[in-house]
Amino acid sequence: MKSVELKGIIVPILTPMNEDETINVEELRSQVDRMIDSGIHGIFPCGTNGEGYILSTDEKRLVIETVVDQAAGRVPVYAGSGAISTKETIEQSQMAKAAGADVLSIICPSFAAASQEEIYTHYKIVAEAVDLPIVLYNIPARAGNAIAPATVGRLAQIENIIGAKDSSGNFANILGYIEAGKKKTNGKFYTLSGNDQLIIWTLLAGGTGGIAGCANVYPETMASIYDLFIEGKTEEARRANESIQNFRDCFKFGNPNTIVKTAAALLGHNVGKCRAPFNQIPVAGIDALKKVLEEDRMKGMR
Repeated sequence: MKSVELKGIIVPILTPMNEDETINVEELRSQVDRMIDSGIHGIFPCGTNGEGYILSTDEKRLVIETVVDQAAGRVPVYAGSGAISTKETIEQSQMAKAAGADVLSIICPSFAAASQEEIYTHYKIVAEAVDLPIVLYNIPARAGNAIAPATVGRLAQIENIIGAKDSSGNFANILGYIEAGKKKTNGKFYTLSGNDQLIIWTLLAGGTGGIAGCANVYPETMASIYDLFIEGKTEEARRANESIQNFRDCFKFGNPNTIVKTAAALLGHNVGKCRAPFNQIPVAGIDALKKVLEEDRMKGMR
């Protein structure tokens, strides 16, 4: 199994699309370089912000292979490989491994209600089938199911399940994951915040970073949260984290990853729109975004 230390700010990179909704490979390569040049610590293709939920298997393979090739070992590549069924999750995970991913991010099974025992069994079977480090991905608002801290504690005992990303927005749940991870007996367990506003607090509590959608818009600012924290500049790291509040306030105007992708496009990056039907923002939302982006530009946020 690959040895990867999960730390820093990992960007769930956008999947640039042409007008016909095909993958814009050239722009994807450009975004990988932009992220790495800005100090981002890891690239995560096919996540929520990368629209992994709406890409075909062949498109996911193309995206992951492109990111791996362009990253060229400069930072770890985390690949989203979760699906509703255990069978398809194994297939997607094996594809991601063949494409060169360093780590798998596997979202909790969705749509049908799942018990904690079913969630545990799902991840256990996948982990046994794919010899790569696995990060559990908890996002109950989207998946409809949540991974309880007690279940994380059980799963942490499986050697290649090495971390968890919590996007619930519930800091108590993050704390529960951190405590559960301390019980891992066969290595280190890493807890990452999936809520951008909670990154500094996760670091202070013993977590190791965050998977941050806002990094697609402000990669330098987001990367600085971790870098400043490691340098012992906690107050500066906190201020960097708080600086994205006005941008996140724009999430009320639409699907958050649609807001992020639209903001990146407004900054001049040829990322295109999100795939239909998840691509609409009202005029008031566009106006608010433009105002915030200009305010943040004047503050030096990049």
